[in-house]
Amino acid sequence: MSRRQFLLRATQAVAATGLPVWAHTASAAEEALTARSVTLGCSIALTGPLGQAGIEQVAGMKAAFAELNQAGGVNGREIRLEVKDDAYVAARTLQNVTEMVDAQSVFALISPLGTANTAAILPIIESKGIPTVGPVTGATSLRNPEARHVFFLRPTYREETQRLVKQVVDMGLKRIAVVYLDNPFGKEVLKDMSRALDDIKVERAGEYALAVDGKNGAELADKVAAERPGAVLLATTGTANTAFVQAFRPKAPGVPLAGLSVTVVSSELPKLAANTRGLALVQVFPDAMSQKSVVVRKFQSSMKATGALPAYLTSGSALEGWLNAQIMIEGLKNAGKEPTRERLRAGLAGIRALSFGDFNIGFGNKAPYIGSDAIYLAIYADNGRRVS
Repeated sequence: MSRRQFLLRATQAVAATGLPVWAHTASAAEEALTARSVTLGCSIALTGPLGQAGIEQVAGMKAAFAELNQAGGVNGREIRLEVKDDAYVAARTLQNVTEMVDAQSVFALISPLGTANTAAILPIIESKGIPTVGPVTGATSLRNPEARHVFFLRPTYREETQRLVKQVVDMGLKRIAVVYLDNPFGKEVLKDMSRALDDIKVERAGEYALAVDGKNGAELADKVAAERPGAVLLATTGTANTAFVQAFRPKAPGVPLAGLSVTVVSSELPKLAANTRGLALVQVFPDAMSQKSVVVRKFQSSMKATGALPAYLTSGSALEGWLNAQIMIEGLKNAGKEPTRERLRAGLAGIRALSFGDFNIGFGNKAPYIGSDAIYLAIYADNGRRVS
């Protein structure tokens, strides 16, 4: 791909979920399970820098579970969802999950959002044996072979980084700058990017820490632009990334920007408008706008059938939530008519070929459980137009 081609080429909690919040008070480990229902817990950002992404994730889960419930549920059980907002703050994630576990109100967990957020709850997940599907993070540090109860859908950020760096090498670009979010996610990806760039001995134009709330975005844009980099790698996400890109692009309109699958969440893409020109993003799911994709058509049909907001029908975040829900549904089916947490864990681990036409999920029955290794590269022109 040439450099010219490169330049051309993501309500409140209750409103977002739309599903009943349910709790039970029996004493057994499976007390969130009855003959008529099973309740899942979700601590996710519904406010803060990734709030809209979290809302859309929940919308996708809602559609999948609502469609299933309309058809009779799993073995006659309705799937219910208990959602708590953590605002992308790891301490709040831990608090939320601890409260749900102590209240014995949830049978399993789904879609924790964030690297530090997922890391915060891993000890309780493993110590209590709580099956957890679809953490929204590609952090390699969390993919532990001893973690028997966590089922990731995404490939690792390290793999995503390797794809981006290969693009940089193929284009012959020099003096690469890295902008990273100043939190555990950004710092881990920075290490991956630094290692990959060092391995191929690419000249660097500095590493720059972006505040999680993006408050130093304009200042950072000045510093990076002053270095006249050949390209900028983005280990960023959410509204902070938007703040940086909006400030940087007018100062350096010809400099390619390249980021991970989480760098520009669906809800932020329209905000960037013309500033998406020259933006390359790794994708780990099919394009949620593509009518050519079998899985996207199934997702959109489910969203429409259950009354989801029209804007969410093309949301990559909603698609990811929908896929996480499909994994949980398959695991519950595999767990049988008398599920326990251990049977659900085994049912999830046993998923080998859950196919959606052009997107397949399988865990291979061996930890760390990673459902997909799909990695694409999307190139954008002006106003979020995807050109490849």
